[in-house]
Amino acid sequence: MMRNIQSIEFYSGSKEELLPDYADDFPYIASNVDLNNYIGHSVPWHWHRAVELFYMKSGSIEYSTPGGKLLFPAGSGGLVNSNVLHMTRAMSKTEHNQSFLHIFDPYLLAGEQGSRIEKKYILPITTAPQIEMIPVYPGDAKQDMILKLILEAFQILEQDFGYEMKLREVLSEIWLMLFESARPLLEKGGKYNKSNDKIKTMLVYIHEHYSEKISVSELAASAYLSERECFRVFQECLHMTPVEYIKSYRLQMACQMLARSQEPVTVISQACGLGSSSYFGKVFRDYAHCTPLEYRGKWQDCDI
Repeated sequence: MMRNIQSIEFYSGSKEELLPDYADDFPYIASNVDLNNYIGHSVPWHWHRAVELFYMKSGSIEYSTPGGKLLFPAGSGGLVNSNVLHMTRAMSKTEHNQSFLHIFDPYLLAGEQGSRIEKKYILPITTAPQIEMIPVYPGDAKQDMILKLILEAFQILEQDFGYEMKLREVLSEIWLMLFESARPLLEKGGKYNKSNDKIKTMLVYIHEHYSEKISVSELAASAYLSERECFRVFQECLHMTPVEYIKSYRLQMACQMLARSQEPVTVISQACGLGSSSYFGKVFRDYAHCTPLEYRGKWQDCDI
């Protein structure tokens, strides 16, 4: 069954994205992401151990990673590698921006940890720091076949006999084809950027303390960095300042609280670390282009 994903939630420990209905004995979910249902038509920065294999059904979206940005129009797709920080945003707010995602732990294909399959075909990709994404665009026979298989895999139904084995078989075929297309990047090699660990540590700190006052010095200290290094890492990885990220994360949490509760706006503004209701109202309008109560009415009416 394909799930409709309309917001990002995080595990309380690692603070990577919490994936609904993701089972240990078959770590896979299919999801339908409609960016028109996200505030700002974008999915905020997040990461997960699972890889993300996607197909753009309609519209056009931009994927951002610490390494840069890639544009994916309808009919294209690709793979986001394991534990890679990424965010997506729709390029148009008038188009219907919809993507289909296979999200799965690579060990679904590798089998037992330490297996020959893991060593030869899985780890070379998932441990390659130079491979944040593998884009797939139509127009080439091999790329067209990958896109066809990604799309066809969504037609394998849970109630079908042999569902798990059929799905693993087609995902393995796609993986091998992606492996082939990524060979030039693998041969180049790459050096792991320690900033990736530092930024995740600081994001975890923000996710745990966003309701409190957070100074840049405290945030930097959480990752054993100077304030200057903290600013550098945020710019390098997220292309924004620490203060900008803190504010945006607080507003994301406010959106979730407004959509899922009847708490007064004053309570939510304090709970999100955004201070007085008048200040909250101003920054929220700048962010969502509507008042907090208008936002609540819109999303609760939609039964989100």
